[in-house]
Amino acid sequence: MTKVKRTYSSRSRLSLPSSPPSSSPPSRTKRKHLGEGTENEPPTKKRMSSKTSPSGRTEKPKQRVLRQLHFSLETSVLRTCSICGLSYTRGAPDDESLHRAHCSRVQRGMEWGREEEREAEKVGVEEIQSVVRLKDGKKGRIICFKANVGGRIGSKLAILLETINLALSSPPLSTDILQSSKAYFYLIPSLTNVHREKIVGCVIAQRISTAMIVATPTDTLLARDFNQAADCDSPPLSPTHRLVAVDTTSGLFCHPEALPTPLGIPRLFVSSAHRRQGIASRLLSAAAATFIHGCPLDPFNGDVAFTQPTEGGHAVMQNWGRGGVRIYEE
Repeated sequence: MTKVKRTYSSRSRLSLPSSPPSSSPPSRTKRKHLGEGTENEPPTKKRMSSKTSPSGRTEKPKQRVLRQLHFSLETSVLRTCSICGLSYTRGAPDDESLHRAHCSRVQRGMEWGREEEREAEKVGVEEIQSVVRLKDGKKGRIICFKANVGGRIGSKLAILLETINLALSSPPLSTDILQSSKAYFYLIPSLTNVHREKIVGCVIAQRISTAMIVATPTDTLLARDFNQAADCDSPPLSPTHRLVAVDTTSGLFCHPEALPTPLGIPRLFVSSAHRRQGIASRLLSAAAATFIHGCPLDPFNGDVAFTQPTEGGHAVMQNWGRGGVRIYEE
């Protein structure tokens, strides 16, 4: 009997069978597929399979249907908000972001929190009235500070003035005006946070020198009658040729004589959600009583004047001042 030597190596060899083949089929040796080898072998690439139709033809992938857009010149992209009155470009991210922030401030005002209270003593914020009741029963307070302050309160006032100027379509107040002005805020408690308040009203009070008396409707009629009786043969003059036109739409005219007036109101604002509650009147009364220390001013005697007011500002001026408030140039 001969012995068979076996040699071993890293690679196994197939050995011949020592017995004759049987009737059963030989076992197949499993081979590794490509990609299952060592780590240095590159991965196999998958082939793109194309779909075949029942007839045996290869179908090509369907192309995406494209759409052609047309620019419509008839449809305007400029939109005017019915709440805040701001016109902005629809679809422009910057314009829409500006409108959202502006509209929110116009409706609900701005916040006044702990950060502003910590800084209030440093910049000289004074509490004019601690408990001010409104028509709906809500209570608030009125504070006052110089309009040219810096820091966090100055930044908040600047944002609020920017909102007011946009709402009134007015130019920004100059540095000289801010240096001679005071800001009056009306604050109410916040409904969502007990440690914060809302700025729902603002009045900017400015030191001025002269202003003009507002002409009454009777003065306008007398001026018209005087023009008609002056010279019937000459061309008719304007009914208000002796008056200064402030707003011809609302019929606001002034006498041209400039009279001494100490207090001017260049800006007045109340958030739309808190109007018709007496906030503007209370802010104006606080400004007239405390703007000059130890010398309260009387609007009925012509001590207070407004700049060119809007329709709403004209109504506040007449109701609060009872015809005694004057007009001055900003």
